[in-house]
Amino acid sequence: MTDLVALQRMNAQRWAQAKPTRNLTAIAKRLGATDARSRYQVVSARTGVPWPVIAVIHERECSQDWTRSLAQGDPWDRVSVHVPAGRGPFKSWEDAAVDALNDCAPYAGRNKDWSIGPLLTRLEQYNGLGYAARGVPSPYLWEGTDQYRSGKYVRDGVYDPDVIDSQAGCAGLLMAMRALDPSISFPGGAQPAGCAAASKKAAPPPSNIPSIKTPAPGSIGAWIASALVWLLAVFKPKGK
Repeated sequence: MTDLVALQRMNAQRWAQAKPTRNLTAIAKRLGATDARSRYQVVSARTGVPWPVIAVIHERECSQDWTRSLAQGDPWDRVSVHVPAGRGPFKSWEDAAVDALNDCAPYAGRNKDWSIGPLLTRLEQYNGLGYAARGVPSPYLWEGTDQYRSGKYVRDGVYDPDVIDSQAGCAGLLMAMRALDPSISFPGGAQPAGCAAASKKAAPPPSNIPSIKTPAPGSIGAWIASALVWLLAVFKPKGK
């Protein structure tokens, strides 16, 4: 049985060390677009799952196809046939997403700790803990970063160490989304090494920029300012 506490620590460590190996900006922009974000936030309000987490699950499970369920990528308007099977039909994508998060393993809606280690581990549980049992990074999380090189379950119970997953991983997508939108944050997690430059704030302007009040030395403005000071001194009224 996988030690989830140890896996949380490992995922938090990988997050702190991770650097992108693919440009995921286009996908991140699509996931964070206003219309998409609004739909994710509706589901977030009903489940407690942060909207960026919902977004990356949606991308990973069905390439953000709104006709497909968050649970396993089956059409949400009919009964699902893949695991979790027997779910639905639902009235909307949102209803299907709430069911997937609240009523299907790993029951993400029951999670109360969304700091980065538990967050990533819950995402890994969403796909299964087969990689953790082997002690290797899950491509479901880490594809698109330097934490993943190769290895994939090509079908149930069959692991091929030489196959490379081609689909963007959840951690890489979260990194790309946060680089675009600094309001996205994950408590208790160190900033990934590869995102340090993207999130640096612009340096404040130098305080010695010439202005009307502080003209540059030797400029016309400086000459006028000194002349005004002299005139005021000469014509200053004498006190009574």
